Amino acid sequence: MPELPEVEALAGSLRRRLVDRSVVAAVDVAAINVLKTFDPPPTALAGLPVTGVTRHGKWLDVDCDGLHLVVHLARAGWLRWSEQLPTTPVRPGKSPLALRVRFEDLDDGGEDGPAVGPEPRPGFDLTEQGTQKRLAVHVVRDPAQVPAIASLGPDPLEDSFDVEALQALLAGSRQQVKGLLREQSVLAGVGNAYSDEVLHAARISPFAVSGKLDDDQVSRLFASLKGVLGEAVAAAAGKPASQLKDAKRAGMRVHGRTGEACPVCGDVVREVSFADRSLQYCATCQTGGQPLADRRTSKFLR
Repeated sequence: MPELPEVEALAGSLRRRLVDRSVVAAVDVAAINVLKTFDPPPTALAGLPVTGVTRHGKWLDVDCDGLHLVVHLARAGWLRWSEQLPTTPVRPGKSPLALRVRFEDLDDGGEDGPAVGPEPRPGFDLTEQGTQKRLAVHVVRDPAQVPAIASLGPDPLEDSFDVEALQALLAGSRQQVKGLLREQSVLAGVGNAYSDEVLHAARISPFAVSGKLDDDQVSRLFASLKGVLGEAVAAAAGKPASQLKDAKRAGMRVHGRTGEACPVCGDVVREVSFADRSLQYCATCQTGGQPLADRRTSKFLR
């Protein structure tokens, strides 16, 4: 699943290409189930200039002169940019294509809006692999009209997010810290992969109780949030969308590296599996050398 660094990179790429330079030529829907709103319709975006691109947690927001195309890529969704999109009509079917947005230069639109014709145009496809269709597209006048955006917690990379703010989020919580970091209403933008990375860098067990972390652990967790996410954003910046997934995998120290050596201490990276996901950690770095038990067979170790 794309998380804060990848969505920030996608937003930056679209911002450079489109803002104050392009007009929406057309929006073609291939999978009606991805649309979570109906008023305004996607066709209302046609003819509007792109005036901004930003990120809300893991949500991508393309501002078209006050009308927002807001996208959540979910687990298996992705954005694919092309300088020349196919000219063939978009048709519903078994293809992973869900939505296609075409653009043209702002100066080419004329007073009557963008020209219409069969010539190839730049733009992006939203695609989704697999059978669990969770890609979500909203067309709204205000991003806060999307309930999941309105309920987002603070962004960990905002300047206003400090160690005191993190302490306030953790205080009194009985939730395991791994789950708390992934809770978007608590902290925006962190998912399964980067929560593993942050906790490894902070040397904290994923199953430590959030409200029981001491001051030193909270300080380490805060520094790791800023450091791990900041480094990932910097590493992803400027990369084309086609390279972001591989760049994310290459930057992981423990997530997705079960059985490999921990780059810090050399111990083996271990895994705990769940029904629909898994987590990775280093016992030496994070749990005092004690392996965590799989929840399917025994109790968690703190």
